[in-house]
Amino acid sequence: MPSVTHDDAPPLADLMPWSVAPLRLGRTWPMAPDAPSLRARWDTLLTAEGPDRERLFEATRARTLRSAVAQLPGRSSGTERLARAEGPCAEPVRVLAAAFDEQWLIPDHRLLDAARPELWRVADARQMFTVETGDADTPLLATSHLPVLRTGRVRPLYRRPGGAEPNLAPGLLDHLAARLGVRPSAPDVLAWILATVRPDLTVPLTEDPVLWAAGVDVGRRTLWLMLRDGERPRLPGGRRPYVRAPLPGRPVAVRYDRDEETLYLDEGRISPVPPEAWDHEVAGVRVLESWCAARIAPAEPGTLAAVRPAAWPQGWTSELLELITVLALLAEARARRAGLRVVRTVTATALRQAGVLPAPESSRRPASVLDHQEEGPDGQFALL
Repeated sequence: MPSVTHDDAPPLADLMPWSVAPLRLGRTWPMAPDAPSLRARWDTLLTAEGPDRERLFEATRARTLRSAVAQLPGRSSGTERLARAEGPCAEPVRVLAAAFDEQWLIPDHRLLDAARPELWRVADARQMFTVETGDADTPLLATSHLPVLRTGRVRPLYRRPGGAEPNLAPGLLDHLAARLGVRPSAPDVLAWILATVRPDLTVPLTEDPVLWAAGVDVGRRTLWLMLRDGERPRLPGGRRPYVRAPLPGRPVAVRYDRDEETLYLDEGRISPVPPEAWDHEVAGVRVLESWCAARIAPAEPGTLAAVRPAAWPQGWTSELLELITVLALLAEARARRAGLRVVRTVTATALRQAGVLPAPESSRRPASVLDHQEEGPDGQFALL
């Protein structure tokens, strides 16, 4: 972790004041590693009738087949009660299901116990979310997709769609610009946070422009690897993982040979897999092992979760190779983070004296994003 020379670093909760509790699905079957399975699960649910539909749905106190809920902001799904629902499945969307594990979700409010509509209102191509993990080495994850991890608070970078109104303490960018001699952008601040955030979720700031630039560079590298947007990350030749023996149609076990630097899925082999990629953990969970388990763990027969691919899709192999690459490169970025020593600090006391902190209560609540009507239960338009 980056070392610091003081104990007066401002908390993340003050620098990015608006946060939302994590989404709560209530049932696992509306999320899957592949989108076709979700459409098949939806069709299976709607084909069933009466008690069979009730059993497949897996009702909770928050959601039953008779729950009346509004449409998720920006998503097209039915709003009639599921007991009499018809029609196609809402188009699945990409979400962050676990640390570095991108899966698919049916964006239907009727299926989700706590969908957090305020997050859906600001989710777009410009948005970036941070998620608290409770992990000392990786206190925060960043993602361009809606996070559904059952961990800590979610903080969007922007309070409005289109990259408008950064979710930063009002006046923070102006204060940093005056101290650094150059005005940082909101993504610059997020990059710095990722590079320097401490396990207690405090963030040491600096007024040293050279150190700031170095920290932002490390953070942007980390952010790029976590978001995995645009150009695909690559390891140098000779270190790139390849499939050395074909993966079986339906693997049932995963293991790692440290001496060979080889990942086995049954008799399928992928190498080289650096030890730092295999050993990468978040909150005590080995990322690669968890990613594989989400795709090979057996599901209870007769449930919607058991509706899944009959064989391992080729696309999963490509995702796995990229994940190995990302984890190996993140180990290098982590080493660079550890070398950062924050000096000439901008303390929480200084921010309070400048009037930047405490952030006003209004900045801790969602912005009013009312640029379109949202459909309420049973086709009625919601009153906003």
